[in-house]
Amino acid sequence: MTTGRIYVAGTCDTKGAELAYVRDLIAEQGLAAVVVDVSTRQHQQPADVAASAVAACHPEGRDAVFTGDRGRSVAAMAVAFERFLRSRDDVAGIIGLGGSGGTALISPAMRALPIGRPKLMVSTVASSNVAPYVGSSDIAMMYSVTDLAGLNRISRIVLANAAHAIAGMVATAPPVAVADKPALGITMFGVTTPCVNRLVELLEPTHDCLVFHATGTGGQSMEKLSESGLLQGVIDVTTTEVCDLLMGGVFPCTEDRFGAIARTGLPYVGSCGALDMVNFGAIETVPAHYKDRTLYVHNPQVTLMRTTVEENARMGRWIGERLNRCDGLVRFLLPEGGVSVLDAPGMPFHDPAADAALFAALEETVVQTKRRRLIRAPHAINDPAFADALLAEYRAVLEEA
Repeated sequence: MTTGRIYVAGTCDTKGAELAYVRDLIAEQGLAAVVVDVSTRQHQQPADVAASAVAACHPEGRDAVFTGDRGRSVAAMAVAFERFLRSRDDVAGIIGLGGSGGTALISPAMRALPIGRPKLMVSTVASSNVAPYVGSSDIAMMYSVTDLAGLNRISRIVLANAAHAIAGMVATAPPVAVADKPALGITMFGVTTPCVNRLVELLEPTHDCLVFHATGTGGQSMEKLSESGLLQGVIDVTTTEVCDLLMGGVFPCTEDRFGAIARTGLPYVGSCGALDMVNFGAIETVPAHYKDRTLYVHNPQVTLMRTTVEENARMGRWIGERLNRCDGLVRFLLPEGGVSVLDAPGMPFHDPAADAALFAALEETVVQTKRRRLIRAPHAINDPAFADALLAEYRAVLEEA
């Protein structure tokens, strides 16, 4: 039997009828639902949870929200709503309705909920780039088609579908599986797939392998799960997102990459996977100052750029500084035979000098201790022997942990 309530969030001053409509449709499915008002101005529309109650959760109180300046008020209400939702122990799921402002206001609170808790955002911006709203969470986005400015023949259908969708997610939530195998986070990119496939094959009998695509949000998702306590450890094969952060690619990590490992002390084995490349879109989107670089068209939508000696030295220092903040058991392997499938003899990104600069910068930066070590391996990253070396080090740190 479902316990808890579905929170229906939006600005009642402009969307009161739509929010009530969604709440009532959910209630018809036999589920408890409440409308939470996140309006940033005073009004007379009713709500189950008033905007003033949400605003009171802001660290500086209600007055920080109801400022009369829309931009400041929306930003402050987003903070208040996230704190409000974190304080609830009865959130079975959440559905939000909003335009661009409402989506920006509601989605941070959704992201704060655990992975697996049903989250659905009905939004006028859901047909565009939703990465800033979804982030590393599992928010489902539904395009509203018409603006959320009253009930009409289109919005009634879309909102009804949304109401029934969130009700279905909550009512038919899968049972929590008994954790018969510990969960392990692994990062992968297309050019490190053979390595990861072998790791999964070897680990599957004893571990629940969670593989994350290293596209910026993939690494963030892995680190979010690390901090949630759901992972036993991490084999971070593919740290390529660092390239895009430092060189302006389209799949960047954040400045907090490796931060979750430092904060949690999780057993960690990492490597230099795909640090030979920066990702861009179609070849015509490559910035002009990179046009004369070594470029490789991965597919019509993705162009890869080989990193230089200087860039590899910079990445080695950046990663090394972050590994130094990790006080848990850390092993970072350096694949001397190449860091991706493209970085091999005869392949377009083969550049031993660039790899050597990366390894040297790591060795110059990382303060090695008994618990934090760099290990050179005389293999290419996709050689079976390298996957075996990663696995051996992971088993060693687990045993020591």
